[in-house]
Amino acid sequence: LGEFRIRDLNDEINKLLREKGHWEYRIKELGGPDYARIGPKMLDHEGKEVPGNRGYKYFGAAKDLPGVRELFEKEPLPPPRKTRAELMKDIDAEYYGYRDEDDGILEPLEQEHEKKVIAEAVEKWKMEREARLARGEEEEEENIYAVNEDESDEEGAKEREGEEGQQKFIAHVPVPTQQEIEEALVRRKKMELLQKYASETLLAQSEEAKTLLGL
Repeated sequence: LGEFRIRDLNDEINKLLREKGHWEYRIKELGGPDYARIGPKMLDHEGKEVPGNRGYKYFGAAKDLPGVRELFEKEPLPPPRKTRAELMKDIDAEYYGYRDEDDGILEPLEQEHEKKVIAEAVEKWKMEREARLARGEEEEEENIYAVNEDESDEEGAKEREGEEGQQKFIAHVPVPTQQEIEEALVRRKKMELLQKYASETLLAQSEEAKTLLGL
């Protein structure tokens, strides 16, 4: 029949169906039977509605018209997204790599690679050392564990010797004695009591007296 003729016939069928629906509604208003509920609907069931366009139906060859066929092709639904709780169910020690060595494969490979890297580093150090010796630039290696007494704090350095034969310890910062700690705690307690019970005038007078006395 051609595309345009099929479209015209499909429009005519939809027009007749709408008119039929109006008459069924009017018959019900006049007290007659409800044909919309009990009447035959074979023609309606043969039509197919486009998703999102309720009311207009395509019949027969009209469903295969260009542009209509694509409307009936349903896109696959996207996979449902998992919630955070569902994702956390799959997270265990293996997820963080704590069980990577359980299979006995990774650890030997790591050891082999470690030996290779160490051998390369030693070989590189030997070559650099030989090159420096050839140039006469070899110097005595510095002992990084030696303690230079000149670098210690002259004012606060205190050496503590225990019994004979024990190692000496050098304090590089001033260490207060037990008596100095007790005096500092007493002074702090006095200041807290003064701030709690003394008035601002009394505190000011006390500070002024200390200034005059040079305390």
